[in-house]
Amino acid sequence: MTEPGGAQGPMDKVADIASDIGEYIRQQRNSAKISLRQLSKLAGVSNPYLSQIERGVRKPSAEILQQIAKGLRISAEALYVQAGILDLPMGGPVGDAIRADTELTERQKQVLLDVYESFRRENAVATTQTTIPETTEESA
Repeated sequence: MTEPGGAQGPMDKVADIASDIGEYIRQQRNSAKISLRQLSKLAGVSNPYLSQIERGVRKPSAEILQQIAKGLRISAEALYVQAGILDLPMGGPVGDAIRADTELTERQKQVLLDVYESFRRENAVATTQTTIPETTEESA
């Protein structure tokens, strides 16, 4: 239901998120060439429930998203971002490449991302420290 003045209310935003995640799951399933029935078996969710998710009728829990991600062989984090559970991850193309690697476990991906982000933070601090002019006693 749209509020007066065209603004979206909280229920509209939830409906949009459910529709967006459903569409994203459908796109991933189609690109993987997996039928709805096959994905429902792989993910351990009922065929009608998965269909409702894809159509935006239902908004799945984080646990269901994780099961669907395993069935699609994609990162659960990608689904969490699409569902609005997590913020868009940092790291740009390097982070995207790590997340997309199908030969790494989710745990290995997370460790790599943590190390990578720690290096980026360390370098950002070092850059900040070298660009701040030091004050001398004479200029203070």
